[in-house]
Amino acid sequence: MRGKFLLLVLLVVSLPGLISAESGEKLWLRYVPVSETVLDDYSTLDNIYAEGESPVINVAKEELLRALEGMTGMDVEINKKLSGSSVYLGVGLHEKLELPGIEEHLNTCGDEGFVIREIGGEKGLRIVITANTDAGVLYGTFAFIRKLQNEEEIQGLDIVEAPKYQHRLLNHWDNLDGTVERGYAGHSIWWNRERSFDDLKEDYVVYARANASVGINGTVLNNVNANPDVLTDEYIEKFARFAEVLRPYNIKVYMSVNFSSPAIIGNLEDSDPLKDEVREWWKNKVKEIYDEIPDFGGFLVKANSEGQPGPQDYGRTHADGANMLAEALEPYNGIVMWRAFVYAPSGDDRAKQAYKEFVPLDGEFHENVIVQVKNGPVDFQPREPFSPVFGAMEHTPLMIEFQITQEYLGFSNHLAYLPTMQKETFESDTYVNGAGSTVAKATDGSLFDQKHTAIAGVANIGRDTNWTGHHFAQANWFAFGRLAWDHTLRADEIGREWLGMTFSNDSAFVKPTLNIMMRSREAVVNYMTPLGLHHLMGWSHHHGPEPWTEIEDARPDWLPKYYHKASKDGIGFDRSTSGSDAVSQYEEPLASMYNNPQTCPENLILWFHHLPWNYTMSSGLSLWDELCYHYYDGVEEVRLMQKKWDRLDGFIDAERFEHVQHKLKIQSREAEWWRDACLLYFQTFSEMSIPPELERPVHDLEELKKIKFDMTHHN
Repeated sequence: MRGKFLLLVLLVVSLPGLISAESGEKLWLRYVPVSETVLDDYSTLDNIYAEGESPVINVAKEELLRALEGMTGMDVEINKKLSGSSVYLGVGLHEKLELPGIEEHLNTCGDEGFVIREIGGEKGLRIVITANTDAGVLYGTFAFIRKLQNEEEIQGLDIVEAPKYQHRLLNHWDNLDGTVERGYAGHSIWWNRERSFDDLKEDYVVYARANASVGINGTVLNNVNANPDVLTDEYIEKFARFAEVLRPYNIKVYMSVNFSSPAIIGNLEDSDPLKDEVREWWKNKVKEIYDEIPDFGGFLVKANSEGQPGPQDYGRTHADGANMLAEALEPYNGIVMWRAFVYAPSGDDRAKQAYKEFVPLDGEFHENVIVQVKNGPVDFQPREPFSPVFGAMEHTPLMIEFQITQEYLGFSNHLAYLPTMQKETFESDTYVNGAGSTVAKATDGSLFDQKHTAIAGVANIGRDTNWTGHHFAQANWFAFGRLAWDHTLRADEIGREWLGMTFSNDSAFVKPTLNIMMRSREAVVNYMTPLGLHHLMGWSHHHGPEPWTEIEDARPDWLPKYYHKASKDGIGFDRSTSGSDAVSQYEEPLASMYNNPQTCPENLILWFHHLPWNYTMSSGLSLWDELCYHYYDGVEEVRLMQKKWDRLDGFIDAERFEHVQHKLKIQSREAEWWRDACLLYFQTFSEMSIPPELERPVHDLEELKKIKFDMTHHN
């Protein structure tokens, strides 16, 4: 009777006009009542049998119990006997239940894959979730819950999945003082908290559940610009406490380390990686860590970039530095993730530096070193070509790094659905082994046989109640995990899943909202950096437009003018063979295609070419007019997003609806700011007019130059 009453209450509060307020703190794990169309089938899943009592299996069992009770309103029992159950979880269940065909599927699942099968029965539906390990059962359980949340048919269910990447990590750029570099959702969830660890434990469990639900199995808890104190006893103990909470969700903790730690906190003369005392210091420190955290994942290192110390300070190579750490971690099966984000004021094209420093070292890294490469050759721009490092290092595992936090895409104020960008990178063809040698294949082990495969996303998570600052920014965390698990998934499929789990399965809501999401990133590209333009952002805060910035004594490659090179003779960075020759870092036929403005994709044309303002584009328009149309299209797209969202009032709770509505107003205003600032500034060089059919900018250039972006409203 209590179950029926609960169901009635849940149905009533979900009726139109009576939708409960929501803050977003539950992310996509809300487990709200399902519709009548699937309730009958789902209600037959009224008891669970779980094989084993490990912490991971217990977590899977508890999650499924929470989900089924929340979505059906009934009381679900935990059955301690195999017979008579409706959902079975565990390793080896195909043998106990005598299910043919599952074993051959399990042979393809590895350590974390799973099989989900509906096996029927006299009393209705029966579901088996099994795997080779408890971790696989956990991921299978979340995959099954995702099907239920999206109200999918479960009769005849037969799913076999395995992750594409072995290591699937979030990188938190969180500082020990609690600030977050490029964080737009409040301060760090990990560091410098006023509340005690015990008080915060439930928050960390939500974080763990969310990551496990999309297959993320590792997290780096501190900034790549690492504070050496992270290796002191105080912080190792804190890492151990976090590891204890995350472990039942199959999540390992990793640490960013400062390469100069032996000298700074170890009182050694220096940190030369070829000195015996330095190598011994690292071995002892690694042992200390593993004594506290037996399943510690390893180190993330940013070295000899943006002023960070590294092996080049001692005349050593990146391989010398990485291998020293790899030797210390190897006895414990730990890994080193050595970032290829390196640039220095060398006078050469910044886009070429990672390739020049790392490709010659291919084959010199230990097998437990993974080189972590940003998706593009510069720095997480709204659009970049893929980094030419991908595919160029056959003997070194490469870890693709994406940014989830929107450092260059409007912070947490702009709606920008990033899987469309990530898919663009994954599906780019490197041609290193002929056609079909995509970036995905060059990193997931299918192109080159590597011991380790890995992927990283720079997290957008903070202390804001909704975790990410913008409700739709949650989608980028969710989608990163889904693509890290399976990069062949479509961006629209992932978006539809997330919408159903986070807001509503009503097609009248999902269809227009998904349309907003799928068009959003291209809108941002258009009103910020169309046609391959890049780094037009303010050089210090990376948010608003500052294409005019000139700062005495600043490095040229920090400033927008270095990248757009606007002048009376044209605009764009010449990376052709007659310029910096960055095109030669790509395989043929890409090198020749990029080298010729007639064959270069127009969405990257100003990345690779400096062209006159009156250059004729494929549309027949001049380059100047084409730029104008893109900037205006971006603004109009955001205005259309606003109109579409306004029509969805009443489909979801007012609290989240109004939050998104407010954010879209900010985005619309800032899109106009971007358009006006860039076009008015470039117009001073081009001496051309805005096409008369377009609305003219409303600001004057000097007024726009005076605008200073206030960072405080993001923290």
